[in-house]
Amino acid sequence: MKGRGRGGGGPRRGKKVFFRRRKVCRFCADKIDSVDYKDVRFLQQFLVDRSKILPGRISGTCAKHQRIVQQAIKRARHIALLPFTTE
Repeated sequence: MKGRGRGGGGPRRGKKVFFRRRKVCRFCADKIDSVDYKDVRFLQQFLVDRSKILPGRISGTCAKHQRIVQQAIKRARHIALLPFTTE
């Protein structure tokens, strides 16, 4: 039985192939090197409604800038600009 394994193979007949567009890091695109931890409105774009930090695969940031954003969010939480959790 050909084509039943886990191997790669091409698209199946009759099925549409969906290509997801690769997200581009907005920091790399705009050449931003630093993130200000006092800019709460900007940092809230990287938080879910439950005050959890969005992962880089969802937000589209690269690993380098994800670490910078993560550190800025944690600093803002520490001085009570952002909440740790929501009720």
